[in-house]
Amino acid sequence: MKLVVIDYDAGNVESVINALNHIKNKEEIILSNQISDIKSATHLLLPGVSSFGETMSGLKAIKGLLSAIKNHTVIEKKPFLGICAGMQVLADVGYEDGQHQGLGFISGKVERISAPSLKIPHMGWNDVAIEPNSHALLDGITSGEHFYFANSYHFICQNKDDALAQVEYGGKMACIIAKENIFGTQFHPEKSGAAGLKLLNNFLKLYPFHLKKQIYDEAFLSKNHDGECRLYQVIQPNSPSEFLPKNRGQGSASSGGMGI
Repeated sequence: MKLVVIDYDAGNVESVINALNHIKNKEEIILSNQISDIKSATHLLLPGVSSFGETMSGLKAIKGLLSAIKNHTVIEKKPFLGICAGMQVLADVGYEDGQHQGLGFISGKVERISAPSLKIPHMGWNDVAIEPNSHALLDGITSGEHFYFANSYHFICQNKDDALAQVEYGGKMACIIAKENIFGTQFHPEKSGAAGLKLLNNFLKLYPFHLKKQIYDEAFLSKNHDGECRLYQVIQPNSPSEFLPKNRGQGSASSGGMGI
């Protein structure tokens, strides 16, 4: 495993690195913006340490970085996690300090929180409401867990099914989003104690889609009642324990397996 924390010269990311070092060997975690590291990574993480526009400007400023991220996330299907502003730039557009085009990985927009009776930014610990059996990313994390937030803007999903969890702050807001191999958290898991570390560890167990044939001994296609195809894995006794994400409400598979 090799996780690249994407370095776009936006500020201090030591808290993210320190949290990751608690759950993985230091040799498996690197801070880099080198295209060669993006290419060889199994997982990518975009920390959120600036505004929407500054994050996009930082990514664009490094030659080849943006296209490399898109290629290895959208085409190669490597697990990608965006944190705070790193989640927000997954949207099509953001309206913080003007209008800015995002990565467009998960359809939606980012707007300022509208909560006249509450303090903005949304700062501190808050509990989140998680959909039952929503995703392998949330294994072992229950609805009502508290996470640490620091945001004035929020992600509005075009497809509501892309929101795996919500937080209440003057209204319900998406705080965990997911689409295929792409994930985002509005809160800071690296500052959220045991629950945050659990989520990060779950993310690192999500294996890149392009390696699935090497990991699983057998795979077959199944269709749900809507006719939508889903891929299920049959894990043999000696197969690795890493798993791919499962769709909300579709956690069943053959004995020993986990559904996508």
